[in-house]
Amino acid sequence: MHSEISDGPLRVDDHLDAVASPAAGAVATFVGRVRDHDPSVTGTVTGLEYSAHPDAAAVLDRLAHEAAARPGVIAVAVSHRIGTLPVGETAIVAAVSTAHRRLAFEVCADLVEQVKAELPVWKRELLADGSALWIGL
Repeated sequence: MHSEISDGPLRVDDHLDAVASPAAGAVATFVGRVRDHDPSVTGTVTGLEYSAHPDAAAVLDRLAHEAAARPGVIAVAVSHRIGTLPVGETAIVAAVSTAHRRLAFEVCADLVEQVKAELPVWKRELLADGSALWIGL
């Protein structure tokens, strides 16, 4: 099990290595990247600025442990970035290994949704016109 709040680049290969097992017939991954638009905002997004509560690492660790405790899960790895990320940069990576694909997909999707709902990390969208908007506050 691996979880991390990082101010450095996230590597998918590190997450794949963390969930590798001879028992794993399936590994599902999710990579969330900064996109150049937000349907709820007028303007072009040039980047995101993520900031985290001091408890963020503990919350992410709890969520990873909860996912890893589900029956049939072999291993879980999840990381979230903080700091200023340009468009195209990876903001979150999750990987889940199981014996079969369906469970890997389900647990990975559930983990990402739980991270989005519970992780005390906030984002500020940076727009091309120089303005910025806090999202989700």
